[in-house]
Amino acid sequence: MAITGINNSSCTSYYASNYKNTVKKTDSEKDSTNTKDGNVTTSTVELKTSRPGVTKTEQIKTGYSNVNDYSKYLQGKYHYMNIGLTSMQGIPTTVSVSSAFLQKCMNDPEKAKYLEENLAAIPDCTKDTINGCLGTVTNQSYMIDANGNIIETASCTNDPDGKIAKENAERKAKENREKEEKIKEKRAAKKAEEEKAAKKRAEKSAEGKETGDYTLSVTGNDVKSMTQSLVAESVSISAPDRSSFDIKA
Repeated sequence: MAITGINNSSCTSYYASNYKNTVKKTDSEKDSTNTKDGNVTTSTVELKTSRPGVTKTEQIKTGYSNVNDYSKYLQGKYHYMNIGLTSMQGIPTTVSVSSAFLQKCMNDPEKAKYLEENLAAIPDCTKDTINGCLGTVTNQSYMIDANGNIIETASCTNDPDGKIAKENAERKAKENREKEEKIKEKRAAKKAEEEKAAKKRAEKSAEGKETGDYTLSVTGNDVKSMTQSLVAESVSISAPDRSSFDIKA
């Protein structure tokens, strides 16, 4: 990985510099589960993190028919990818991935895993850059080219009057506020869904009371089909008829 900048001799970099240098997956790293939705496959894998020896279980998707859909999926997880200039830890940051490499990754689980490992590591690596570089970081960029090579660039300054550090702090505070707002929105949406579900349960319970008591008995040798038969019979019989039934599955 190439790092360029001013007064940045102490800058640290992520473990992967290009795709060719990645290690082939071992048996323990292979996908543990795979599910398909149309042509898109969801794989549960172990991803390396920016911390040596630390991995995390993550779901990645491949099998997209076009780069646009694959990009939308990635941006849902890594909002800073290919959106131009953004702020990360208060630092003006650009993260760009070549469309040619995205096309290679979208149908190749091994390349996709490599890409997501590096995209996921960028926020932590930004912290390392801020803490490790001499002076104040003014901006940074991460570029992944058509072959998966990563170029990280960080520009730094002595910032004698502290102006840049203050601007970075203001941007970071704004980031935190936006994150808090998103968390609040998610909590509100979840609460609304829970209240909606509770209302439906209450309505269903009330309907049950109106229909009177009844018992259904199902005989068979396939519990799934038996349950389906029981439920189907339950909703099909009218209230006056509900007393006790035996059903053959």
